[in-house]
Amino acid sequence: MSVWTDKTSNLLVDGEWHPGSGGRFETANPATEEVLGTAANATAADLDRAIAAARRAFDETGWSRDVDLRVRCLKQLGTALQEHAEELRELTIAEVGAPRFLTHGAQLDAPVADLAYFADLAAGYEWTRDLGVAEPMGMPSRRWTRREAVGVVGAITPWNFPHQINLAKLGPALAAGNTVVLKPAPDTPWCAAAVAEILLRETDIPPGVVNVVTSDDHALGAQLPSDERVDLVSFTGSTATGRAVMAAAAPGIKRTFLELGGKSAFVVLDDADLGAACGLAAFTVCTHAGQGCALTTRLLVPRERYDEAVEATAKALRGIGVGDPDEPGTVCGPLISARQRDRVEGYLALARDEGGEFVTGGARAERDRGFFVEPTLIAGLTNDARVAREEIFGPVLVILPHDGDDDAVRIANDSPYGLSGAVHGGDLERARAVAARLRTGTVGVNGGVWYGGDAPFGGYKQSGIGREMGVAGFEEYLETKLIAEPA
Repeated sequence: MSVWTDKTSNLLVDGEWHPGSGGRFETANPATEEVLGTAANATAADLDRAIAAARRAFDETGWSRDVDLRVRCLKQLGTALQEHAEELRELTIAEVGAPRFLTHGAQLDAPVADLAYFADLAAGYEWTRDLGVAEPMGMPSRRWTRREAVGVVGAITPWNFPHQINLAKLGPALAAGNTVVLKPAPDTPWCAAAVAEILLRETDIPPGVVNVVTSDDHALGAQLPSDERVDLVSFTGSTATGRAVMAAAAPGIKRTFLELGGKSAFVVLDDADLGAACGLAAFTVCTHAGQGCALTTRLLVPRERYDEAVEATAKALRGIGVGDPDEPGTVCGPLISARQRDRVEGYLALARDEGGEFVTGGARAERDRGFFVEPTLIAGLTNDARVAREEIFGPVLVILPHDGDDDAVRIANDSPYGLSGAVHGGDLERARAVAARLRTGTVGVNGGVWYGGDAPFGGYKQSGIGREMGVAGFEEYLETKLIAEPA
């Protein structure tokens, strides 16, 4: 794979590999701070050409109408990515700082495998449905519904799980018959470019159907929601940026899918195995250094066992520690950049100012290089504290006491977000009842895993609009047309 071996990557525009008109920018290893190589730096003109290519491919080719071609191409892409899995794995560990164990799941292998799900979904989907005959206003008519691709999709993605999020947009969008302009995050250009190179070389996807535009300009993606040639914007990132995407799309009444922030609660009931629950909460918040929007970052425990829970959670966090993401046993690797480390340290300072106690952690990890922060447990605060309400995106867990199921639900729901959550209890029916009252898009009960290609993912409230993955995620990329004829 030349992106990895040549230490450089380009733009994919209209079926060709381009150097980009803005020069090049560096991509670095967050565990060592060493420069890995360079990526093509796109300008607004490059993105304009990519949008034009996607528009032509949708309007002037048969891609949107040829289900068999789309199914074949998605299966080709999935197979090709699997064949390059080990190269992609090493690249992902190096560029993302992703722990090696996680690349066997949501950081690589799982989203690649999910492409087959979307291919099969398109192959068996009911694209037309006969509604039968009716007599509106006394005129017998036979009606059909027809599902059709929306058109050109502008996909804007973050750096934390680049393969999962890039492929969770590309898979269903392409299966539905759309063309795509993908603008990945500046921190992880190679992950997107490597997939683009494999797609270009090893699939029959026509020119212009997929365009991948890398840039060090975080603001370049704002061009997509404001461009009249783009029919839908699919954005994953912060809630603040999501608001800006909505505002830019509003003048054109452009469809938007938004998967945004989270401050999810891990609720421990009074009949739960406290040690096991607290251990799992610690593991979860440390996974990929806490850089996941759906990770549970508020731990709600029974007040009468609060001290015991604090001790058990702190012990688990100390046992996890930080490590080299290349090592199989590492759970908590580096943060993506110095900028992100500064952000997390800013919240640690805020926690101290708000009166929080660092039971463990609370500082940079003692390592010579890399953007590492210690797994941190903050006690002594209420749910009104900013560190209990705002997304930190680091290995930082706030522990809060609750006074029973009703109070736990109240605290969990007292958040501007509603992306994910977890409930642990000894009585399964009771735990399910609490889970049913949480206003979140996903909930794990007693360790249940909600992730999967067939499982819709998204949030309530300020955690987003719409669903990604599953049938619901596929249908985000479809329009509905009604056709009527005289009966």
